[in-house]
Amino acid sequence: MQFPANRTAWFAEARFGMFIHWGLYAVHGRGEWALSREAWSMDDYRPLAEQFAAEDFDPRAWARLAKAAGMRYLVLTTKHHEGFCLWDSKLCAFNSVNSAAKRDLVAEFVEAVRAEGLKVGLYYSLGDWHNDDWFRGWQGDTAATERFMDYTHGLIEELMTGYGKIDILWYDLPHCYGIEEWRSVELNAKVRARQPHILINNRSWTSEDFATPEQHIASSAKGRLWEACMTLNGHWGYCPSDTAWKNPRSVALKLADCARGCGNLLLNVGPDAAGRIPEAAQDILRSVGQWLERHQEAVLATERCDLPWYLFGPTTKRGNILYCFVKEYYGDELIVGGLTPRVQRARLVGAQRDLSFEQRGRQTIIRGLGAHASDADPVLPVVALELDAPPATDISSHIDGADIFPVLPA
Repeated sequence: MQFPANRTAWFAEARFGMFIHWGLYAVHGRGEWALSREAWSMDDYRPLAEQFAAEDFDPRAWARLAKAAGMRYLVLTTKHHEGFCLWDSKLCAFNSVNSAAKRDLVAEFVEAVRAEGLKVGLYYSLGDWHNDDWFRGWQGDTAATERFMDYTHGLIEELMTGYGKIDILWYDLPHCYGIEEWRSVELNAKVRARQPHILINNRSWTSEDFATPEQHIASSAKGRLWEACMTLNGHWGYCPSDTAWKNPRSVALKLADCARGCGNLLLNVGPDAAGRIPEAAQDILRSVGQWLERHQEAVLATERCDLPWYLFGPTTKRGNILYCFVKEYYGDELIVGGLTPRVQRARLVGAQRDLSFEQRGRQTIIRGLGAHASDADPVLPVVALELDAPPATDISSHIDGADIFPVLPA
């Protein structure tokens, strides 16, 4: 298939996106896997749709929050593993139009995200706890497998043909069937025929456009697009009892770590059944957005930086500039070990303030940050070192001619 030119350029530069897990699980507020983990019967679970009113659903507010956070795209769970569709499906009656919401929520979401100038991503779980054919096929019923795969292809075709241009298709839960059963190659070819510019993730057992490490950051091979998806607390779906929120500094560090490998951070929020994103999540995202506005030169459009992770935090680079994300330092000195080019200038990025420095042996010593990291920046300080050559390090030995790891006696 001939792909359109520059199809992936926006994703390679995006760095930050919003993942939104929203479905019937928001009604009980115990996370998106409660149906399975609490062994609900579908007869008891299905009536939750009568309580899913989405009365405060304002996708324009979601998109504006994402924009304020510095995010470039949003990905919504159109159907999670529970099988409930957030659109007016003609193939699945278990959907939002037939719930208390009585609305095509995907249509409203897509329109709102586009209106804010952001990219539209649709998540689709291949697994389906609501459809009995998914279970029957898994247990060896070949006719059920055929029916379920036709059903799956049909639902994805609805999403790809009913809502205009879609920028990302984000599959999940391909387990229990292989690439042949899913007819993944055929499925994705049909998707691309409808959406030539679309990016597809690697969760239909094909590599497609980008990798998706989950709840951890794992830089992919050079030239391979990737995105780390992570929760903002401990759950993907709405769970008000989970208050273990990542603070803005933690999010900024994860964003920097993704940027060093030219990857993106897809950070999740879980709205309640009314459609409200928790206030705590909103506050964190706005704080991160303010930080990113001050430090975007160190995160956006930077190059892959394979220098070792320093004790103080990750690094990114752009040309002859090395950006140091400083989670901690000691006293008033930040020491960068093993840097081989000569430093021409050191500055505190967020404040655009010059810092004093000296290079002594294998150490680059920067001073003037203040007694604590919070003095330099309330979220995460970033130091830019302007060098006379591209950033490079040599930490092979701590004293010339001495091995860091000498041979121990027998």
